[in-house]
Amino acid sequence: MAVFPLWRKIRRTGRVAEPAGPRPAGPSCPKAAALRGSVQLRHVDAGSCNGCEIEIGSVFGPVYDAERYGARLVASPRHADALLVTGPVTRNMAVPLRRTFEAVSHPRIVVAVGDCAVNGGEFAGGYGVAGVVSDVVPVDVAVPGCPPEPEAIAAALRGLTGR
Repeated sequence: MAVFPLWRKIRRTGRVAEPAGPRPAGPSCPKAAALRGSVQLRHVDAGSCNGCEIEIGSVFGPVYDAERYGARLVASPRHADALLVTGPVTRNMAVPLRRTFEAVSHPRIVVAVGDCAVNGGEFAGGYGVAGVVSDVVPVDVAVPGCPPEPEAIAAALRGLTGR
């Protein structure tokens, strides 16, 4: 019997989601024009503290719902159009990141998420750090922040898809 009041509340409330920002003029990256409104992303953690991963989880969760803008996470780089890279590139992850980049189909787009991926952040100059993402693979879009807000990540993905 307790289910009926819950259903009534859900029906009264309706769908609750963050409103979408203004529509981007077009793809933010020249390579993104070939994606035609949809992008398949492979996420690579190159050595982060997992703060950015939590925010990426929020972006693909029910509130921000990046899939409604045409961005989708995939399990294999062979199915991906772009890489979503977080963290500074550690010495152990430099070669796997290059191999993952080579496995992505053309046009290869790399999105560096977080201060650590963009400029080293807290880990800059560490003994186990090979460098930032742009030292290992070419970066097309950078999303600064420690960790970046989900709105910033969603805006970058919307810039790729043009939606």
